[in-house]
Amino acid sequence: MSFTFRPVDPVADAPLLHSWVSRPYARFWGMLSASVDDVVEEYSRIASSGHHQAFLGLDGGEPAFLMEQYQPGESPLADVYEVQPGDTGMHLLVAPPSGEPQPGFTTAVMQSVMTHLFEDPQTERVVVEPDARNHKIHVLNERVGFRPERVVTLPAVEPMETHKEALLSFCTRADFLATLTPVLASATDPAGESR
Repeated sequence: MSFTFRPVDPVADAPLLHSWVSRPYARFWGMLSASVDDVVEEYSRIASSGHHQAFLGLDGGEPAFLMEQYQPGESPLADVYEVQPGDTGMHLLVAPPSGEPQPGFTTAVMQSVMTHLFEDPQTERVVVEPDARNHKIHVLNERVGFRPERVVTLPAVEPMETHKEALLSFCTRADFLATLTPVLASATDPAGESR
């Protein structure tokens, strides 16, 4: 596994992203009923926001995951916790498996994402707010150092149709680095989304 990142092209990448976000496994992404045009609109909005970016993660040059990075102070999170300097928000969606699953793949993706985020010296803490019902991602988040804070209610934001009960969690640089051990690299993937 060799991961690289490139910015999402809202138009060119929309068919691929649509094929991911409209599948049942991605129900917590909130775009099950989205059309390709909806995906173009959403990622065009993100690209032009100035405070939210979307990246395709590539494994050996092939699209393997979608990562969004955002400024929590410019998001609905600003109303539910006290944003600190150095906070960076993150969303992650791993592509559906295209072949034989690789144990530990999703953990490796998450480690790569966190390493990428902490390469920015101004990033001191990564913030996530996955759906409170998404237990697989909670396990994965804790594996890379996230500490759950509390469940918060976030308002409906396009393309989501209803409000979201989210598990607000934080991971400091030190907490992430403490998880990087040889044992982790060979651990079984808890998210059930291995490739």
